[in-house]
Amino acid sequence: MKTTTALKASVIIILILVLSSKIKVNAQYDAMFTQYANNEMFINPAFTGTKEALSITALHRQQWVGFDGRPITTTLSIHSPIWENKMGLGLSVLNEEIGVATRNIIYLNYSYRIKTGKKSYLGFGLSGGIHIQRVDFGKVETDITNDPNYKETLHANTPNFGFGINYYTDKFFAGISIPRLLDDNYSMKASFKAKSFHYYIVVGGIIGVAKDFKLKPSLMVQAVANAPIKFDLTLNSLIKEKLWLGVSYRNSNDISAIVGLQISPRFLVSYSYDFCTSKLKTFNSGSHELVLSALFGYKGRKIVSTRYF
Repeated sequence: MKTTTALKASVIIILILVLSSKIKVNAQYDAMFTQYANNEMFINPAFTGTKEALSITALHRQQWVGFDGRPITTTLSIHSPIWENKMGLGLSVLNEEIGVATRNIIYLNYSYRIKTGKKSYLGFGLSGGIHIQRVDFGKVETDITNDPNYKETLHANTPNFGFGINYYTDKFFAGISIPRLLDDNYSMKASFKAKSFHYYIVVGGIIGVAKDFKLKPSLMVQAVANAPIKFDLTLNSLIKEKLWLGVSYRNSNDISAIVGLQISPRFLVSYSYDFCTSKLKTFNSGSHELVLSALFGYKGRKIVSTRYF
């Protein structure tokens, strides 16, 4: 191989096996987020507009640093309530690179919520957009000069849709969603397959332990037919309404540390570091994730208290 390390060669082989449309592998996959509780709209469109203010969140993730061809993900979400807070509109954008593959996702989100109590709501959400995917096999280096088997560039532009439901109060939230209803792949096909649905269940809350100390436990479960169930269990703490400290465990072999600064009720900066506990830890130095979030009042309304979810 012309690649400089055996590891790089191994990554290319894996990518060929996983991404080649000749093998017809399902290319529908979901980005991984450690700070899912700060990026709710990507998981469940029913969260659109629930912060009762214009919300802007940017996230950047570098997974498995040091591993050639590792996933690099960047997302941006913007959403706001409309029509007396009964509805929400939002836009979510994702860019991800994995080896010789790149994808861009653009979704418009809509939600409608019903007041079920003094401080409780039941919301329903829909999302629709496009997946723009590309695999450039010309970037694969082999021991054959201008190898004709690896000159092809594959493109796939496919529509997709999502659906979600969530219930929340000022101290608790729970939701279930299917972010993608269509099964798409790099052979330019998209089909409706119920057995390919990826279900997300997210539950969490805020617990006041002391005047200046709160706990925010949360759980995210991912399920798909004929595959092991995945879950992320997270415990965050908020000290003096300023400092977030937390830990997270992912049963696919990751332990994470989270630290965030609540600069004001409107602005949050949060960082997480994932420790890989599987055999893959030999080949990488962990994963980094940074979240920037801002809330903006409207119609003279000010953000006077921290939004916990």
